[in-house]
Amino acid sequence: MIIRPRIRGFICTTAHPAGCAANVRRQIDYVRDAGPIAAGIRNALVLGCSGGYGLASRILAAAGCGANTLGVSLEKPPTKTKTATAGWYNNIAFEESNLAPLARTLDADAFSDAARSRVIEILKADFGPLDLLVYSLASPVRLHPKTGVLHRSAIKPLREPLRMKSLNVDRGTVVEAELAPCTEEEAANTVAVMGGEDWEFWVRALDGAGLLAPGFRTLAFTYLGSELTFPIYRGGTLGKAKEDLNRAAAALRRRLAPLGGDARLASLKAVVTQASSAIPVVPLYVSLLFKVMREQGLHEGCIEHIHRLFATQLATGAEQRLDEAGRIRMDDVELSAAVQGELRRRWPSVNSENLHELGDLAGYKADFLSIFGFGLADVAYDEDLDPTLGRDIGLQE
Repeated sequence: MIIRPRIRGFICTTAHPAGCAANVRRQIDYVRDAGPIAAGIRNALVLGCSGGYGLASRILAAAGCGANTLGVSLEKPPTKTKTATAGWYNNIAFEESNLAPLARTLDADAFSDAARSRVIEILKADFGPLDLLVYSLASPVRLHPKTGVLHRSAIKPLREPLRMKSLNVDRGTVVEAELAPCTEEEAANTVAVMGGEDWEFWVRALDGAGLLAPGFRTLAFTYLGSELTFPIYRGGTLGKAKEDLNRAAAALRRRLAPLGGDARLASLKAVVTQASSAIPVVPLYVSLLFKVMREQGLHEGCIEHIHRLFATQLATGAEQRLDEAGRIRMDDVELSAAVQGELRRRWPSVNSENLHELGDLAGYKADFLSIFGFGLADVAYDEDLDPTLGRDIGLQE
């Protein structure tokens, strides 16, 4: 089949195998060209390994630090007539790159106890104790492994309706988005999905199995945003989930202290992901942010940003950039006075007519399509491809 992007709202329902592979290779080449990073990471587990910051972290651990990696993600495999999810192709491209002696991928619901049990089996059989756990799960739902309750997140304000500028990406128009306030149940569900409980479950299970090496470190990724996105990121249900992540990080640091270990939230910069595209105000903010950061020569994509995280915050002897809550702040460039000052100047006046002047809608769309393997140079998009890659359906494990 000839594979084209099919976009419905903020979702692309197709992915291009060759484009996804090219995207993975581009990130690997970037890390290799930058040179090795001495971080003492021999074995790394990445939860949510198939795209975005999770995939970039797995590439940095392997290509930058020479680590063996085990990744966990839940992907939709292809059929003879439908493509897989982009992550399915990304995982295969990563494994076939042979970056380190050992790379395994488990296709499973990382929220489940079954996935934890299988990961422990694999680590004991093939890897040994972990030096690094990266927690980079992004899902709107979580089936609680203890209660059996299916929790669904809701991105809403807490008490009052919220009206904010946003962007209709398909039409390229600036619009007003209105969100109704959440119920108490919706707030609790959002914390259950996006808070820190599952991160704690993973560390406890691995620790109980004797699979944490001395000096073990774990990172969970978060985004705090600026005053322009404060009402949705910190003042709503997302803010409640982030408070719970802070709680979990502090609890995990106490647990890991006897190992000489550490647990940190890393606050990262805004990038285009399928998950963030669904959040009101974010596409418009990111479009303006990218324009400003590119004009100032400061822009970073996923792989460049995570490379800076590993090289400056995880490398041996590095002095971590921590805030008052103990979070690693990698959003320092995005939140710099020069960038935010220009964003505050543009924000009140941006509209559908001047969006292309003040923002980078084309760059936003290009980044969105690249997530699914489209729009990359040197990829033959008119080629007839087998979406199964000529292999048995189902990611090898």
